[in-house]
Amino acid sequence: MDERLRLAKEFVDGTVCAGWTMEPLAGDASARRYFRLCDTVNTAVLMDAPRKSGQSVERFLDVARFLESMDLSVPMVLAADPVAGFAILEDFGDSLFARLVTRRPDMEAQLYETATDVLAKLDGIAVPEFVPNFRADLMAAQVKPVYEWYRGSIQAVSGNGFRRLRTELEAVLSATALGSPTFLLRDFHSENLVWLPDRTGVRRVGLLDFQDAMSGPPGYDLMSMILDARRDVSPAIASRAKHRFAKMTGRDPVALEAALAAIGAQRNLRIMGVFARLAVEAGKPRYLDLIPRVWQHVTTCLSHYTLSGVARIVAEDLPEPSPGNMLKLKERCHQNRH
Repeated sequence: MDERLRLAKEFVDGTVCAGWTMEPLAGDASARRYFRLCDTVNTAVLMDAPRKSGQSVERFLDVARFLESMDLSVPMVLAADPVAGFAILEDFGDSLFARLVTRRPDMEAQLYETATDVLAKLDGIAVPEFVPNFRADLMAAQVKPVYEWYRGSIQAVSGNGFRRLRTELEAVLSATALGSPTFLLRDFHSENLVWLPDRTGVRRVGLLDFQDAMSGPPGYDLMSMILDARRDVSPAIASRAKHRFAKMTGRDPVALEAALAAIGAQRNLRIMGVFARLAVEAGKPRYLDLIPRVWQHVTTCLSHYTLSGVARIVAEDLPEPSPGNMLKLKERCHQNRH
């Protein structure tokens, strides 16, 4: 038994879930781990978020309280030890959007409409002071891994390529921003949203993995949802979500489209780099399978006329995830695992 698992069992044994069975749940791209706790009737979820890995149970609890104050559905906290990095949470079940749409494709429209309503409710609210600002310069800087880990695993990295991209992308993000920063969950996608049919209104959307919340450009979470790295959202559903968000927030659809293109380019370039790093450095090759979809998202966003400068730099600097280039990434991943 590893040390964290031993500590987790000790923590659980000091709570109302003492003696419950513990089964691992699928994790995410972070150092967090999750376990489902069960007795003969009830279930709960144990979150293991070790501080030494940069995780913060305190931040999770702070954001959860804020979202709860907005009358949104977050897991109830049953027990927590922020110093040790553990929390026991209400179990929302297995009806993640990604799974539910696979079983019930007829529900896609309802799920995404209701999730869009959640984002409209959060748009323009007073952002709590503990939430940091995701400024344009920080957003642009976060695409560096696409050079370091994606391109760097396929071919040599040029000396000034990243600096050119960062400068151009920051300028576009600043120029297309839709006013004051708003509250962002930042990982608002089909594997972090749970359908809770017994609730009403926006509370039917259960929110997970929100501890990295920030303030930033309106529309960021909308783009996270409709340009999902893990599943293809139908173009009709994506278009309806953008129209619905614009109407509910009173935003100009043309300006919104430009902002979403810039946000989507930044987010997906960053994700490509993160996925390459998770595969090559952390030995998680499953993330390589997602890169072609993410590249398509990048291509879609860069087709907007306001991003012509970014598109030119990307075309010059970043190789496509062709079969040959993906093989190079897989070979690098294999080398680092042995």
